[in-house]
Amino acid sequence: MHSLSRPARAALSRLVPLLVLAGCSGEPEGQSVQPLQVAVIAAEQRDVPLFLEMVGATKGNQDVPIRARVEGFLESVDFEEGQFAEKDQLLYTIDAQPFQAKLVEAKSNLAAEQTRLAKAQADLNRIRPLAEMNAVSQQDLDGAVAQAAAAQAAVKAAEAGVELADIELGYTSIYAPIAGLIGLTQAKTGEFVGRDPNPVVLNVLSDINPIRVRFSISEREYLTLARTFMAENPGSSPTDRRDSRSRPLTLLLADGTEYPEPGFVDGSAQSIDPGTGTFTLEATFPNDRNLLLPGQFARVRAVYQTLENAIVVPRQAIVELQGRFRVYVVDADNSISVRDVQTG
Repeated sequence: MHSLSRPARAALSRLVPLLVLAGCSGEPEGQSVQPLQVAVIAAEQRDVPLFLEMVGATKGNQDVPIRARVEGFLESVDFEEGQFAEKDQLLYTIDAQPFQAKLVEAKSNLAAEQTRLAKAQADLNRIRPLAEMNAVSQQDLDGAVAQAAAAQAAVKAAEAGVELADIELGYTSIYAPIAGLIGLTQAKTGEFVGRDPNPVVLNVLSDINPIRVRFSISEREYLTLARTFMAENPGSSPTDRRDSRSRPLTLLLADGTEYPEPGFVDGSAQSIDPGTGTFTLEATFPNDRNLLLPGQFARVRAVYQTLENAIVVPRQAIVELQGRFRVYVVDADNSISVRDVQTG
């Protein structure tokens, strides 16, 4: 954006030196000099948006690591890589035999403890009336009560062991916690998983609609956007998300194209990172056709001000000399003059 003293037609600066050179070249007397053709363009007067561009990367609305929560040999991979999986769909199966045996052992231990509890309770029921008749000592009664309580606690511990063994057995079948796009598996059938250096994270499941873009801005850019927001929303804080949809964001993809759907900020860090001096934000963009994938490079553009009725000329028409900016202007009499301008 460049400001002129008045709207005029501006010649492209890279063509003007050719005109100067043509005027300085010598020609034989009596031979006509053909005028040099130069390109000109009309300056425009229009509203000009000022924006910031921030570099970021896409990520899923949810990115859930699929972990092997127990150790064992992978028996099957039950999904198609790079496709969408439904919630609660079976993804992996780990050899369940060791865990089935552990469950049987835990149930046997529970049965033994329940038997001990029954005997201890029967002994207590037999000794208590005898103690009331002073047929046995108080010490015998106290011992029977303690044995019954210990047996009852052992039964509860055995029940917890059965529950834990059952949970571990359930971990041998890994299901999708959410619906989303699943990637390439990090382990194949027959591999031992669940313990380093073998794979623990077997895959990642991503919900990509909407998709999130995480980007960072400098402290100076944060202040620019925050003050603009507060000016447009009196009484609101820059951290207030209720008014964030009043200022949409534009997403520019790695090939330079503009994503057709606008996005909006819906999350941010709680502080400026003192190590980098940047402030991290997250925005969401609709992704109904699944064009965007997690991990893509992206630039986010945010308009923070609009200059009304500004005069604009192409950047190539500006000549800089010793810190002064100039343009060549075609006057009404078809002659060229130089004008100092102040760039925006």
